[in-house]
Amino acid sequence: MCGIDRTKATGFCREGGQIRVAKIIKNFEWEEPLVSGKKGTLAIFFSGCSLRCEFCQNYQISQIGKGDFYSPEAFAKLLKSFDYSKFDSVDFITPTHFSSLLAKALQIFKPPVPVVWNSSGYERVEVLQTLLPFVDVFLFDLKFYSPDLSKKLAKAEDYFDFASKAIIFAMQNKTDVIEDEILKQGVIVRHLVLPSEVSDSFKILDFLAKLGKPFISLMQQFTPIGKGSKNRKLYPLEFKAVLAHAQKLDFEKGYFQEEGCADEVYIPKF
Repeated sequence: MCGIDRTKATGFCREGGQIRVAKIIKNFEWEEPLVSGKKGTLAIFFSGCSLRCEFCQNYQISQIGKGDFYSPEAFAKLLKSFDYSKFDSVDFITPTHFSSLLAKALQIFKPPVPVVWNSSGYERVEVLQTLLPFVDVFLFDLKFYSPDLSKKLAKAEDYFDFASKAIIFAMQNKTDVIEDEILKQGVIVRHLVLPSEVSDSFKILDFLAKLGKPFISLMQQFTPIGKGSKNRKLYPLEFKAVLAHAQKLDFEKGYFQEEGCADEVYIPKF
C-alpha cells in the first residue's frame, strides 16, 4: 500500500482527487441486521478500490469505474439532503481511497444515524485515527490470511498485515453499543469463504478468536463472475467445515449465511 497525490494522477484505485459515487440505494436491506435494521440503510457505493480482487462482485465500479464526482463540500450537501428518519444507518461501501475527502465532508455534516465504514479492511491505522470522530461502525472484510493467496487473488501481498492492524485498532476504539437492535457503535468483521481455501478461513477465525471474538459475519455467497482462477461456487461441505470451526472456537456473536445466497440477484445493478 502506498500513497499518491491523486489531484495530479490516478492511483492504483483508478480514482482521482474527487469523491466518486457510483450508486446510492435507499433502504438497502442486504447488510447485516445490526446495520440495516428494520428501515434499511442508506447505501452509498463508491467507485474504485485499493485492491484488485479477481472475484469482485462489484467489479463494474471497483475496477472499471463509473459515477458522479463530488468535492467534500458537495458530498456533505448530498448527505444533508436525505431524510434520516427513513434509515437506520448510512453505509459507506468501499470508501477507503476517499478517506481524507470523506473526513472533510463529515466534518461539515455528519448524519444523525450510525455511519458505517464498510471496507475491504485494507486500511492504514493512521487514516482510521482521523475517521474516529465521524465513523460509528467499522464493518471490515477480512479476506485473506496467506500473503501468497492475497497476492494471487487481490494483488496485495501485505493485505493481512494491514487488515489485522486495522481490526485491532478499531476494536480498541469502538466498543460495541447496541440500542433497539441497531449497532450504534462497534466493529463487525466479515469473511467470505472461498472455494478450495478452507484452511485460510480456519486461520482467520483463529486470529479473530485470539482478539476476543468480535461480531463476525461468515458468508458463503461466492459467485463466479466468469474470470479468474475461482470459477465455481462454494461446496456446502466447505462452508460447513468453516462453520464447525467457528463453533469449536465458541464464537457467539455473529451471522452465518444460509445456503442459496450465491446468486447474481444479490449483486446490485450498476
